[in-house]
Amino acid sequence: EKGVVFGSPLTEEGIAQISQLIEYLHKHLRAEGLFRVPGNSIRQQILKDALNSGADIDLDSGEFHSNDVATLLKMFLGELPEPLLTHKHFHAHLKIADLTLFDDKGNKTSTPDKERQIEALQLLFLILPAPNRSLLKLLLDLLYQTAKKQDKNKMSAHNLALMFAPHILWPRNVTASDLQENITKLNNGVTFMIKHSQKLFKAPAYIRECARLHYLGSRAHASKDDLDLLTSPSSKELQPLKSQKRSRLDTCHQEETQQRTEEALKELFRHVHNMPDSAKKKKLIRQFNKHPTALTPGSDVRTPPVQRRTRSRSFSGLIKRKVLGTPIIMERKSRDVTPERASKENIHLLEKCGSPAHVSPAKMKFLEGRKEDSCRRVRAHLLSKESSSL
Repeated sequence: EKGVVFGSPLTEEGIAQISQLIEYLHKHLRAEGLFRVPGNSIRQQILKDALNSGADIDLDSGEFHSNDVATLLKMFLGELPEPLLTHKHFHAHLKIADLTLFDDKGNKTSTPDKERQIEALQLLFLILPAPNRSLLKLLLDLLYQTAKKQDKNKMSAHNLALMFAPHILWPRNVTASDLQENITKLNNGVTFMIKHSQKLFKAPAYIRECARLHYLGSRAHASKDDLDLLTSPSSKELQPLKSQKRSRLDTCHQEETQQRTEEALKELFRHVHNMPDSAKKKKLIRQFNKHPTALTPGSDVRTPPVQRRTRSRSFSGLIKRKVLGTPIIMERKSRDVTPERASKENIHLLEKCGSPAHVSPAKMKFLEGRKEDSCRRVRAHLLSKESSSL
């Protein structure tokens, strides 16, 4: 009858029970013939029943021997409904054993291509079910440490592979005669796994690089679910650490953005500086001067001096000076000149010219024309205001 642990599909609860055996064996790696010498069958049955019942076991009490525990671990793996490396990956492992190097002429040699074999195993282990992957990692690490003590326990990686290949890789319900032509490949494959176990549970380098680039690209696009998770009650104790990390990332991002902005502004200013003299160039320079904090280029780019020139006097100014006989200062043009302002300027002009008795008929006629023109502009402006208000 199937128990809770032995003979049942692999679960996390079963792994938790079996991990007690693995931890105990890590303390007894120097035992000679470990995993090869069988233990006591009676003690093994007692230990098996205790594991199936979920009872607490004190393996350090001295009641059980390391050979009892090692044999029971192999028994557990052999009674799984499916080998630890799964049936569907069996043929893939046979193909991995055939990965060999090529010579200079492109011909296949008999020398194994270790790098390609490691990468293939890394990919296979990534797609294993989670419980299988967890237990396989614990097991291969145990066997790797055991092989390192082979001078004491007389168990090399190859000897250990002979003990475990039937339990973790061979398909169920087959015999050694059925696998006669593939037994060497399978044993050598498990030997390779034991020797390189410290590398096999990492993703290949190119996958890690793709993951890193993907993380960097999506760092600034946190989803709403992630933000909700950060604010959940269960993660309050992690919020200060996460906020500090986010602030450091944001600071780095802001510094990079500011540096790119300054470089772009410098390039823009150089372009403006090299433009031929024109109204457009002067307009752009004025915009730079209006916003010194936002548009100031680096110290290596100097603001080109603006050539000042005297404005030519307007035609109307020449007429005023000729007719009125008084020097008139050139008035600045303004975009927001209103009729009221123009009228006030004309009145001021009349006051400067003196009384009508001292004004010649030609001057008087000119001033009256200016006054009538100002009145027309005032009326037009008032009418436009009334129509817009209606």
